[in-house]
Amino acid sequence: MLDFDLATLYGVENKRLKASVRRNINRFPEDFMFELTEKEFANLRSKF
Repeated sequence: MLDFDLATLYGVENKRLKASVRRNINRFPEDFMFELTEKEFANLRSKF
């Protein structure tokens, strides 16, 4: 599930969700969020 999917689920803006997670990172599991590199993102996009 991507960040914008979670933001939609919770009814908030994507940037607000990311900011909240970063501010409260200790409340989330270590693997809750990760960021793709541009190369990984491009590779993922090309598969869909």
